[in-house]
Amino acid sequence: MDDKNEKNNEVNYSLNDDRRVKVLSPGALVVKRFLRNRLAVLGMIMLLAMFAFSFIGGLISPYGQDQQFYRYESQMKEYAGVVRNNDFRYTSAEGQKFDSVLQAKFQLAYQKKENTFSYKDINYEVKEEGTDFYSISSEGTLLAIAFKDIVNAEGEELPFEVKYEALKAYTNGENSFEASGVKYTLDEDGNISEGSTIKGYISRFVVSPLENGVNISRTFKEELETAIDEEKEEFVFVDEKGEEYTYKISYDPTTFTWSVRQGTETYVYDTYAKPSKTHLLGTDTNGMDMLTRLMYGGRVSLIIGFIVVIIETVIGVILGGLAGYFGKWVDNLIMRIVDVFYCIPSLPLIIILGAAMDAMKIDPQLRMFYLMLILGFLGWPAITRLVRGQILSLREQEFMTATEACGIRVSRRIFKHLLPNVIPQLIVTCTMSLGSTIIMEATLSFLGLGVKFPFASWGNIITDVNDAYVMTHYWFVWIPAGICLLIAVLGFNFVGDGLRDAFDPKMKR
Repeated sequence: MDDKNEKNNEVNYSLNDDRRVKVLSPGALVVKRFLRNRLAVLGMIMLLAMFAFSFIGGLISPYGQDQQFYRYESQMKEYAGVVRNNDFRYTSAEGQKFDSVLQAKFQLAYQKKENTFSYKDINYEVKEEGTDFYSISSEGTLLAIAFKDIVNAEGEELPFEVKYEALKAYTNGENSFEASGVKYTLDEDGNISEGSTIKGYISRFVVSPLENGVNISRTFKEELETAIDEEKEEFVFVDEKGEEYTYKISYDPTTFTWSVRQGTETYVYDTYAKPSKTHLLGTDTNGMDMLTRLMYGGRVSLIIGFIVVIIETVIGVILGGLAGYFGKWVDNLIMRIVDVFYCIPSLPLIIILGAAMDAMKIDPQLRMFYLMLILGFLGWPAITRLVRGQILSLREQEFMTATEACGIRVSRRIFKHLLPNVIPQLIVTCTMSLGSTIIMEATLSFLGLGVKFPFASWGNIITDVNDAYVMTHYWFVWIPAGICLLIAVLGFNFVGDGLRDAFDPKMKR
């Protein structure tokens, strides 16, 4: 009785009834398995974030990837050297010579407090004209003067006789003198005047400009001398044009000299500016916005990664498909080519090619294109072996026997029936290769062999970390680029692992 009731309660569903059990397609099963993998979903989110940051962020950024910013900065540059003269200096009379040998002879006579010396059977007389001021003559002819106080000309160079009479009057405390029939006055500050015109001045301070064409005025020398006497470390001077400059003074006890540095407002690159509202991640060594450079750098790194993997895949699929299907001498030839490429030292070869491109001054954009070709051309053997191995196992199965029996041409058998069965493993391999390709590009760019300025990549952004000072003080230059690299590579690895488990759940432990 119960069996009859169960038969009466049975309901027959038609094939198109929605209440029938739904069977998922192979593609839907892969997606379902992939979405169940939390790490794979996390990797996909990371990749989407990196793509949005790189491609969308660059569009909304108000700056360009090579836009440079500037700032006014007060820079100190070496301006002049100052010495307080404590050694004898010499000036020869007109038409006379007083060389270094005679100067040395005079020094010996001065130290011995002698009034005469001789050289090559010629006698020389030394006469003290004033404090630290001597005249040297021979047989009644004045040859030269030795002095420590220096006569500086205001304009044209003063004649020897004027210098001689001025020093004699100055060292003896006189306030006037006559030279060449002209009367001059001498004040307490050492100014030499002809009437109301100042012709020069006497001072023991020697101020020498460190750049050619720089004329140091008397006013500047006086203020500098006052600052040194008062032991000031800096002073402010307004020149004839009304421009104000700050000068810093430093004394070197080893050489007994003062160094004067001039501070000027210079329009320079806004290098290593700290993060602010204007530049959220600061600026780099070229004064460029770091956040914008990261966005455009992400574009370059990701595009290079994808194009290199596409080149590897195209070459690998074609050669691997031919080797796996035809076998025999075709397989042997292609596998020997693969062995040769495995023996090529990739990094030294890339370094040589990079140096050659540097020497040839290849355009940065063209250089990027060459970099993608080189990396793609060196990376295809691994994919070739993968495709060959898969096809070797697939070509003996029943569906391939059926295609041969049906008379389907060879190219269609390979690319229509064999290769689609290799796509799952190929997708996993390519996804995993993307991360390693991006790391390779970053390494080459860091070494100066990859992407060149003004183009940005995550690798050449980190190139700024060329010493410990930059690394410790300007974290905003290299840490964000390193984080972007980490997120992108981890994302590709997580997605690759998730796809591998989704396509072949038996491999999951």
